[in-house]
Amino acid sequence: MDKVLGIGNALIDTMVRLDNDDFLKEVNLPKGSMQLVDSDESKKIAKKCEGFKKSKSSGGSAANTIHGLARLGVSVGYIGKVGKDELGDFFINDLKKSRIRPNILYGNSNSGHALALISPDSERTFATHLGAALELSADDLKNEFFEDYDFLHIEGYLLQNHSLMQKALEMAKNNGLKISLDLASFNVVEDNLDVLTEWVENYVDILFANEEEAKAFTGKEPEEALHELAEKSEIAVVKIGKHGSLIKKGEDVFKIEPIKVNATDTTGAGDAYAAGFLFGLVKGYNLEKCGEIASILAGKVIEGTGAKMNEEKWKEVYEIIG
Repeated sequence: MDKVLGIGNALIDTMVRLDNDDFLKEVNLPKGSMQLVDSDESKKIAKKCEGFKKSKSSGGSAANTIHGLARLGVSVGYIGKVGKDELGDFFINDLKKSRIRPNILYGNSNSGHALALISPDSERTFATHLGAALELSADDLKNEFFEDYDFLHIEGYLLQNHSLMQKALEMAKNNGLKISLDLASFNVVEDNLDVLTEWVENYVDILFANEEEAKAFTGKEPEEALHELAEKSEIAVVKIGKHGSLIKKGEDVFKIEPIKVNATDTTGAGDAYAAGFLFGLVKGYNLEKCGEIASILAGKVIEGTGAKMNEEKWKEVYEIIG
């Protein structure tokens, strides 16, 4: 079977369930935002969370997608950077346990850590300390990392590191890989618009965006944005939340309906969607079927807490997609 390689910010996620939103005001985090914090601030917020119910898992957008693909039986690998610490060990062991080939480098800082604060209405607010993840550089990339793979999946948070992105894109293309990019955040798109446009037109084969990211890229609403994005890349996907998703390749357009779900926490929905979609491409399915599988994974992950599904949810996924 084809193989997918992921590259991104290697983070450990701690999911924290809040009783109400007062805590967010207390720690000065705007609800629904992703705020970068330094190591001290991260520790301070974590300490204040001690009384709440929480769970821990390895994370980062691309890593979540790669974990999903591994659960679907795809042969996968991951490139990232962690610290020489307990959280770094946790991240690497989690990859190995999930049968993901780790191309993990060590940085000088502590491992990256994301505190995901989940409000009672399922909205999540992130306090993220990137730590060693931020030290991943173009010099770390080796050609051997890219050999034996058919796809490279990149998370949009890496867009800010121009030299790293450029080298990853070039190495992937030189090794014959198809490139998949998930835009990840509208503000990152806005801040890197010129170089992003160039990369998408010259390197990206599969582009994932939600409606905010698509608007930041094109200035247009989902349907119009889809047409513009499909002119820049081979396959364009615009995710429109509870209204499903839109896919375009050439002149073919598909509208994918969402599955009926009981949403608990929207963390990881986009990452799971990418996993389902790439799985479909690896299997050689048509784009409509790829979108349907993506929609199933995105729907099932938001029925639980965190960016990964538990065994029960995976059983449901396997039953639905056969």
